[in-house]
Amino acid sequence: MTAYKDLSREELKQLKDSLEKKFAQIKAKGLKMDMSRGKPSAEQLNLSMGMLDVLDSSSTMFCENGIDCRNYGALDGIPEAKKLLADMMEVSPDNVIVFGNSSLNIMYDTVARSMTHGVMGSTPWCKLDKIKFLCPVPGYDRHFGITEHFGIEMILIPMSEDGPDMDMVEELASTDAAVKGIWCVPKYSNPQGITYSDETVRRFANLKPAAEDFRIYWDNAYGVHHLYEDRQDQLLEILEECKKAGNPDMVYKFSSTSKISFSGSGLAALAASKANLKDVSSTMKMQTIGHDKINQLRHVKFFKDLEGIHAHMRKHAEIIRPKFEAVLTTLENELGGLEIGSWIAPRGGYFISFDALEGCAKAIVAKAKEAGLVMTGAGATYPYGKDPHDSNIRIAPTYPTLEELKEATEIFVLSVKLISVDKLLGNI
Repeated sequence: MTAYKDLSREELKQLKDSLEKKFAQIKAKGLKMDMSRGKPSAEQLNLSMGMLDVLDSSSTMFCENGIDCRNYGALDGIPEAKKLLADMMEVSPDNVIVFGNSSLNIMYDTVARSMTHGVMGSTPWCKLDKIKFLCPVPGYDRHFGITEHFGIEMILIPMSEDGPDMDMVEELASTDAAVKGIWCVPKYSNPQGITYSDETVRRFANLKPAAEDFRIYWDNAYGVHHLYEDRQDQLLEILEECKKAGNPDMVYKFSSTSKISFSGSGLAALAASKANLKDVSSTMKMQTIGHDKINQLRHVKFFKDLEGIHAHMRKHAEIIRPKFEAVLTTLENELGGLEIGSWIAPRGGYFISFDALEGCAKAIVAKAKEAGLVMTGAGATYPYGKDPHDSNIRIAPTYPTLEELKEATEIFVLSVKLISVDKLLGNI
């Protein structure tokens, strides 16, 4: 294909006329499709329906240490659930607290607790003049939403194929005591699908932050969400690396079964050093007398062990892999060689990250909406919703059916072409 930038002005005008005719035809279909969030499809959720049958009125509700799951107690989770999630998170059960259904809730509470009560005896953040967080970009909009909600200043850290720019991370963390943390999605990152390299993880573990209460917010949301069996993207375990580096307390590691079992009714957990967990528990015991232990027991009986989770995730992959491949094939067939966009083919996770020509992302998303396709808002993958290049777009392929996805991708690539032509013609 000839790159659009190599076309003459007259050729671009002719191309625009042709593309607009195609767009009008698709728009006339009156389609309504939503790819705005990375939600599991109904077919994926159906995989866990058996979980509703593992407990009934005749089931024993006692766990292995004799706790009655119907009653109060087990603030940090029942032993079986702690082991299951610890195995999934590659840590010891002694380093895990099992919470409710949402890891985002745990992250919010962790920031809130730091604001009101400080971290392990340090000054509460609300009493300090300035608090800053490092934010690898593009990244997860809900992370940025939490820090913005608390008035925390966010500093953009560019991502590379190995993870965040560690030169910047090391410089900012070591020289500015106002920098209290960094958001990380270390495996199959949201939205790029990047897995941090061994060197990146070790550099994180060896940070020498100026703030004693600096923490790495390690949101390993997609740790078992492989699209392919080879699992080439191996990730070093951060708690162990921090311990080796003499920084055992520097990380909070989050995970959940939100996209493994039921999105609204899964299990979430925090893994950290025993000192950190003691600090967390001191506030937690004021919040609750225990989370939903029946749901914890239900998950344990359904999955049984880590291999049960892996077997379950292979079923997920069989459903969503064709969707990812359909989008990637269309992107390559329709946009390859035109030099109007670039993308990364992920090995796991829930998203495909697309970078349009600078200044085009908002216009592309708006154009797609004209034809009935709702996508994640342009800018959402950056703090404050402001992409300085207005180029990144997050594609979420999991929720639509395969047929819907093919139509949605057709709308998307057509929108990319139309807006890119306008950009090159000087109309944007």
